[in-house]
Amino acid sequence: MQDILNILSYVFLVSGTFFVVVGAIGTVRFPDFWARLHAASVTESGGVILILAGLCLQAGWTLVTVKLIIIGLFLFITGPTSTHAIANAALVSGLRPDTIVKNPTSDKVN
Repeated sequence: MQDILNILSYVFLVSGTFFVVVGAIGTVRFPDFWARLHAASVTESGGVILILAGLCLQAGWTLVTVKLIIIGLFLFITGPTSTHAIANAALVSGLRPDTIVKNPTSDKVN
């Protein structure tokens, strides 16, 4: 049983790390504010929660697990809320997302 928990823990940790690294690359490489904001929010919501789940499985049923769950709940609530607040502030200040998207493989505008 311990081997299954260790394997599941490592799967959570590796997949969470993958999400965080891909989100960080996306945050740097995406062209505009709105795409970067999306990459940052997915990184926190997906990656950090998976990493905390893997750490909980590694810790077992201890006080550390309770603290990790509380941290996870805090991040699960505050992450989307802060992303929404940042997006709303940007929209109110006049930063609008592009509405016309040009398909790079053709000359037509979608």
